[in-house]
Amino acid sequence: MATTPSGKVQRIMDGSAWRDFCRELERAGDVLLQEEVPADPLQRAEGIRYLTRLLRAGLEQQLEYGDPAFSGFYQLSNQTIKIGNDNPDNIYWNANVSGAYEYRISGTRGTVPYLSFGTKSGGYEVDGTMVPTGKLDGRDLQVRPDGSFEILVSCKPQPGNWLPMTPETRALIVRMTFLDREKEVPAKLRIERIGAEGAPMLDPETLEEGLQRAVGLVRRTSKLFVEWMNFYSAHENQLPSDDQERCMRAGGDAQIHYLQSRWRVLPDEALWIRVPRIPECATWNLQISNYWMESLDYRYLKIHVNKHTAHYEPDGSVRIVLAHRDPGPRFPNWLTTAGHEEGGMLFRWVEAKEHPPVETRLVKLEELAALP
Repeated sequence: MATTPSGKVQRIMDGSAWRDFCRELERAGDVLLQEEVPADPLQRAEGIRYLTRLLRAGLEQQLEYGDPAFSGFYQLSNQTIKIGNDNPDNIYWNANVSGAYEYRISGTRGTVPYLSFGTKSGGYEVDGTMVPTGKLDGRDLQVRPDGSFEILVSCKPQPGNWLPMTPETRALIVRMTFLDREKEVPAKLRIERIGAEGAPMLDPETLEEGLQRAVGLVRRTSKLFVEWMNFYSAHENQLPSDDQERCMRAGGDAQIHYLQSRWRVLPDEALWIRVPRIPECATWNLQISNYWMESLDYRYLKIHVNKHTAHYEPDGSVRIVLAHRDPGPRFPNWLTTAGHEEGGMLFRWVEAKEHPPVETRLVKLEELAALP
């Protein structure tokens, strides 16, 4: 005897679920037309591309890797998907997990200088947060002589390498931070739910919920970082320490101290940035982003500098110049604006014992030569 499909299945069958998904995605584009969003064609075009990138990330997160019973690693940020001043020196891996289960991460450590694992509650697609629920630093990782390791991920404490969760945990994020991508070897990782059998199967009962969460990622993420850019207008072209607790709620790493702001530089200007002193640290970097807080295209352009790539002055300080054109050999740490006149910027101290302030000054290009 044939069974009558449920209401959720019927919406899949008659196309209602797809039509409503498309309508919600259209409404998510309203962020492009907010009054505070720059009106120049480049920023608006990047905004449209940004929404498509967020949609790609959302579909990966919610449909392809959405079932925490069959967890796997995917990327919410990479070279062509960028969220919240993503770090050009990083490889990020994400996984959907649940505090109701236990997981095993296995792999090899590689030689990447900084490695961290963190579990999170919330979610950009749910409430615009990624609140920490547990952390394991690479420096504390117990690694076998052959470079391999295993990590147990659970609410219950475990011997050896243990990454804590809570009942509210929903996500896991891995950060690998490079000094020199050409020479350093990334960690190789795999995650599996302990006791999992079989394979995931698409459930018509839950498909629409996944679609709506994917578009929720588009809508809430874009809205969140427009709000951040509005906040940073109060200290434009400066790099003060950010609200570290707010950064943690948004998915930040407790071993990173964030100095975050927005920049605005006209074609005849330069933003002069000086780091007077470099304390002991795993690394540091400064990156430039567009208005949507996407790192500029580091595949082709010099838009960031770090502990390894920087040129240092004889006194150990570092001078960086952000300008539309190369200011010349006296300023080797030149970062290009890539045709933008404004955007976001972020300085990170990674595992630093202290967090010295970073100096900035907006000047005319011809005035650079007179600066120390």
